[in-house]
Amino acid sequence: MTDDADPPRLVVMGPSGAGKSVVGAALADRLAERFPGVEFVDADDLHPTSNVEKMRHGIPLDDDDRWPWLRLVGEALAAGDGGRVVACSALRRAYRDAIRSACPDAEFVELVVPARELDERVGGRPGHFMPAALLVSQLDALEPLGADEPGVRVENVGPVETVVTRAIAALRPGW
Repeated sequence: MTDDADPPRLVVMGPSGAGKSVVGAALADRLAERFPGVEFVDADDLHPTSNVEKMRHGIPLDDDDRWPWLRLVGEALAAGDGGRVVACSALRRAYRDAIRSACPDAEFVELVVPARELDERVGGRPGHFMPAALLVSQLDALEPLGADEPGVRVENVGPVETVVTRAIAALRPGW
């Protein structure tokens, strides 16, 4: 865990439809009030074209697809002096370990959402490259954040600002 004065290096994690991008962007905006320069990065934008095409065609990624992408996610998280908030599925502990290997100060905010609501959210996103059919494979792969991992689990229910407040209070009450 980093010091309260250090710029944050946070990964907002969870399966597709958990609200990673929305909550992550709002979290970065809120943290930028205390840490000017905090930036938001969506790890979806770091996927190579081959990964996007696989998912678009309903083919789940395998670890050979993920490892290079996770290295990029960790490097993006570690970049810059002002801190970063990255939205990334980070479904398995090994994936979080890979991110931490590139950014040792990484902390995680796991968004917890009931499976039925995830299904509704994913089904309501026309044009997104991640089809609803792949949600099952993500839920099967999900390993919740362990008690010994740096970060917190937060229910993503209610207004986004409430979720952000809940996440900050769980991470660092002083923020």
